[in-house]
Amino acid sequence: MESFPDIIILAGGFGTRLQRVVKDVPKPMAPVDGKPFLEWLVNYLSKFNPNKIILSTGYKHEIIEAHFGKSFKNIPIVYSIETDPLGTGGAIKKALNLIETENCLVLNGDTFLQIDHLNFLNFHNKSNALFSMALKPMKNPARYGTVETDGDAIKKFNEKNPELSEGLINTGVYLMNKSIIKHFPEQEKFSFETDFMELKTGEIEMKSFITDDYFIDIGIPEDYKKANDEFPNLFN
Repeated sequence: MESFPDIIILAGGFGTRLQRVVKDVPKPMAPVDGKPFLEWLVNYLSKFNPNKIILSTGYKHEIIEAHFGKSFKNIPIVYSIETDPLGTGGAIKKALNLIETENCLVLNGDTFLQIDHLNFLNFHNKSNALFSMALKPMKNPARYGTVETDGDAIKKFNEKNPELSEGLINTGVYLMNKSIIKHFPEQEKFSFETDFMELKTGEIEMKSFITDDYFIDIGIPEDYKKANDEFPNLFN
């Protein structure tokens, strides 16, 4: 099986909203049916045979390092550690320096999208885009904000709107060419969403890959409980 590109997982989250149910571990290490959420995620990604996985860590990073070590199912694991929080953009920028492949998959360590990443990669390669994003149609998407598209081109990012009945949400799953780093802000610390994606829409080509696959974000206690209920059956 041909090797999939490098993968960056953003796993530096503190998990403020989860503090009443999960304490003393980074949010991606919250236990789900007896295993850290991040292990479920890495295990799923291992099916695609990535070249390596880069864990972008911060808060209590030593807990993640102790759990995963230097490899998982023969896939090398390396760490990009933030000593000070850099924001989502700063974390990606720092981790991109460890990329060895032309493209890389970037995703969040506290969300899971059951997507076929090979299909996503084929789409990205055929489109020759610097940046592709997986979007999911969702009813009542107030919690997420929505994305407007024209064909497969991303045109606009909209703020959260409690009155919206449906829309396309950003799942936080991206494929990007490593040369994208030259379009990032110069500063070390920035938000990937507001300081890069929203500002650069129209300036660089951003493609949308729409999928209705299973998606969950464990950032709130209700969905964390849902993951505990659903994951055992989801992966059997």
